[in-house]
Amino acid sequence: MTMSVAGSGRSRRSPLRTPGWTLVGVAALAVTNLAACGGRDSGPAAYPDGEITFVVPYSAGGPTDTVARLIAGPMGTKLGQQIVVKNVTGAGGTVAAGQVADAKADGYEVLLHNIAMSTAPALYPDLPYEPLVDFKTIGLITDVPMTIVARKDLPPTTLEELVDYVKSNADTLTLAHAGGGSQLCGLLIEQAIGVDLTEVPYDGTGPALTDLVGGQVDFMCDQTTNTAGQIRSGAIKAYAVTTPEQVEALPDLPTTAEAGLPEVQVAVWHGLYVPAETSDEVVAKLTEALQVALVDPNVIDKMADLGTTPVAQDQVNPDAHRVKLTEQIELWTPIIKGAGVTGG
Repeated sequence: MTMSVAGSGRSRRSPLRTPGWTLVGVAALAVTNLAACGGRDSGPAAYPDGEITFVVPYSAGGPTDTVARLIAGPMGTKLGQQIVVKNVTGAGGTVAAGQVADAKADGYEVLLHNIAMSTAPALYPDLPYEPLVDFKTIGLITDVPMTIVARKDLPPTTLEELVDYVKSNADTLTLAHAGGGSQLCGLLIEQAIGVDLTEVPYDGTGPALTDLVGGQVDFMCDQTTNTAGQIRSGAIKAYAVTTPEQVEALPDLPTTAEAGLPEVQVAVWHGLYVPAETSDEVVAKLTEALQVALVDPNVIDKMADLGTTPVAQDQVNPDAHRVKLTEQIELWTPIIKGAGVTGG
């Protein structure tokens, strides 16, 4: 699969220039700013004084988008401002990440990304940013189990039968993915079974799942936040979860280890990021709001229904998040490079 990374040139936002202002206009603006006791130009202490945007690298309706919308409400309440979600798709999440890396470092454009933040350096040799250099971490959100799922009329009924079926039909089967965790899971399946499948890339697993339900593709890996409802309704066939423990929301689904494919173990972790130059004061406010959101009973209940839980509170901070990102880059880089897989 080949993909291209849009906007490979880096450019920081330039400050607003308004040479046509009159002295009266400037004076009026100064009075307004003083009366308002600050604004975006008055320093980090005033943050936030306007709408905040969560930039999500995948399509609306997908699992990462779902996580973003779950926490946006309670985080916005804590911060006293609305948080809107903006979906910026393309190149396995790197287009959105590049956009935020180049954004003004004021805390109003925040990246919500998943495990693909750690796989991008290996998948994209010409990546226009460095995850550990061009961003500050805010905190981890959730580790979402993945499921191995197929169109409902695919003949195998168990994971063992699926493995045999894939081996016998490798030349004709299609494996959908949207980069990140879905691509990693598919890669692990191919390596474990010893096949090379036809991969069908998408800008998000939301559209991929839609095509799976419609029978346009054969099977895929996807997060429980996207598949739980479709599995329970019978719209797709499910074989296993890719975590060591079973998922409470899907009690009849075995783990890959229990079902005979222990090599396939992956969960999709999520976190928040801001540009590297963002002040520590802004980072602290975002972290505090995230901590509050992840103990919100409504968030916990909705995550449970989708087969996941918030991370422990000691993981909802910049240091723990940075450690996770570093470890995951070190884990996945040799696996991806050893498999000869690239994103573009």
